[in-house]
Amino acid sequence: MSDFETKKSVHINLTKSTHSSLRVALIKRGLSMQETFDYLASLICENDPDLIEKLDEIEMLKRNKKIKQVRNSDADSVYRMINQDSPID
Repeated sequence: MSDFETKKSVHINLTKSTHSSLRVALIKRGLSMQETFDYLASLICENDPDLIEKLDEIEMLKRNKKIKQVRNSDADSVYRMINQDSPID
């Protein structure tokens, strides 16, 4: 199987300052954004306690409106993609 058949693409928007700071931090460690986000996502899927704690923190911040809510268009895209990949059709 090719990577195209086994991988999914994720597109995110970061502020310029966040993007550049993240890029610098990763380059200093010889890491790419791709491998970093892939590894972090796998840890979340494996219920890594530290990352689950961070997710809980983000959830609380979002509930308290300290971070931006998911826009409807973003949510619609996520639901559309989930339904496309759903084995229950």
